[in-house]
Amino acid sequence: MMRARFASGSPPRERWDGLRLIPTPSLLSRAGLPARRFAHFVILACLLAPACPLPGADAPPPPASAAPASSAPAINWVLPIFTDKEGFRSMTLRGTEVRPAGKNIAVTDLSITIFSGDAASRVESMLLSPTAVFFPKENRASGDGAVRYISDQADVTGTGWAYDHTTKKISIRQNVRIILRAQINNILK
Repeated sequence: MMRARFASGSPPRERWDGLRLIPTPSLLSRAGLPARRFAHFVILACLLAPACPLPGADAPPPPASAAPASSAPAINWVLPIFTDKEGFRSMTLRGTEVRPAGKNIAVTDLSITIFSGDAASRVESMLLSPTAVFFPKENRASGDGAVRYISDQADVTGTGWAYDHTTKKISIRQNVRIILRAQINNILK
């Protein structure tokens, strides 16, 4: 059996594991500490270090108020709304970013999908707007900017809008453009 010869004549005091130097057990036992006992000491020191303040150290700062945390936006927000009795999907709101605005929610890139509210869960229409405010207590949304309403019967665009989900009614104030897909019979008689 051939033994490795070291330049210093004694085995190395540490080994390289690719990231850091690790003391070898022979070094630890020479220092009077068995390897297992040394490891327990290191773990205990790491666990107790945060609990033991250093002399002369300042007290930790008081916790920050809740105001800055509540103004942080939620990213890729989704809010499904279901019918009261049966629990079928009624409406889903989505936004790329939302922020609280009092008791309401300010939404960026709002997308509202309106469902039939029954077991079929058929999509009836969609409403898209770059900026809006959602009123959760009333299931209502509105915005001063552009809006696009899409359904099987019509495609409507405009600015300055309000949507009430209880009545499934949309009101658009300005620059309204309507494309009807439904057949209109005897409209001019």
